[in-house]
Amino acid sequence: MPQEIKIISLSGVNCYLIKTASGYILIDTGFPSKRAALEKELASAGCQPGNLKLVILTHGDLDHAGNCAYLRAKYGAKIALHADDSGMVERGDMRWNRKAKPDKFSVIFRIMSLMSFFFRPGKFDKFRPDLTIDEGFNLSEYGFDAEVLHIPGHSKGSLGVLTSGGDLFCGDLLYNIFGKPGIRFIDDLADFNASVEKLKKLNIKTVYPGHGKPFPMELFMGNNR
Repeated sequence: MPQEIKIISLSGVNCYLIKTASGYILIDTGFPSKRAALEKELASAGCQPGNLKLVILTHGDLDHAGNCAYLRAKYGAKIALHADDSGMVERGDMRWNRKAKPDKFSVIFRIMSLMSFFFRPGKFDKFRPDLTIDEGFNLSEYGFDAEVLHIPGHSKGSLGVLTSGGDLFCGDLLYNIFGKPGIRFIDDLADFNASVEKLKKLNIKTVYPGHGKPFPMELFMGNNR
């Protein structure tokens, strides 16, 4: 059966709450400074301590992992992440396992990074993930008819979640800012290109990015042939 998707937008960062028959799954968690807003959104959807079963991190950056330690402590949720990004959250270092100089760093992303600095995103609460997951990890045991994709490019351990119905949660591999799907930050261009080629071969209908509104996959494909 199709799962209910609630989009939680926190100062430009998207978190996705999935309601299943056995509880809830949260994809990404936002900045620590937006914790109260996140909890309010969770409560309004019926997600309470005890029924948040799993938090999936698309990657280890602060704006996506910032509330993980807190949510695990209060809600009892397990935290899942790819091993190649685990050092980011364990050390509180977003540069870990990334190039000293990224292959693509757009002007818009530079502005976004500067804005996040001035808006005080909050302290990185370090933690160790409960699960390290990779390509093909099946989420059916959590009541979610979906599988994990390994889609490096933005970071070495970037993950996507693809549902059987063709919904892709892609983290920061793709953005949709100002109504135009595209890219903003690429750590490794070879990895990114390989990930995009992988996505082209899959049955993806709608993309749910880490930043910006959901968009049809064909819209991105049309701009990147």
